[in-house]
Amino acid sequence: QVQVVESGGGLVQAGGSLRLSCTASGSILSINAMGWYRQAPGAQRELVASITRGGGTNYAESVKGRFTISTDNAKNTVYLQMNSLKPEDTAVYYCNVDVRYYRSGIFRSDIYWGQGTQVTGSS
Repeated sequence: QVQVVESGGGLVQAGGSLRLSCTASGSILSINAMGWYRQAPGAQRELVASITRGGGTNYAESVKGRFTISTDNAKNTVYLQMNSLKPEDTAVYYCNVDVRYYRSGIFRSDIYWGQGTQVTGSS
């Protein structure tokens, strides 16, 4: 089994900063990619940023230049540094991990989600 645990959410004034962390643990051979999604009330879940094992990154247009995704591969941890926060960044942020593992004689890949962490940007 794989566990994904996020931390770092909270309330911050507009213009402030927060850093989210997410660590995957368990029966992991390697991690193919990690990412952050968010879901605001009444809205669909959307990609915020993602990073591949090779370091390639992808950002939503709305966060480019303000948010930075990074990883500590040795710790199976992904970070999201959020600067210049806006009220519209308010959402529950979810970590997403694409994990490669070995079970019953077969190499497999599956997506795992964290439980979510609330980020609130106050105006």
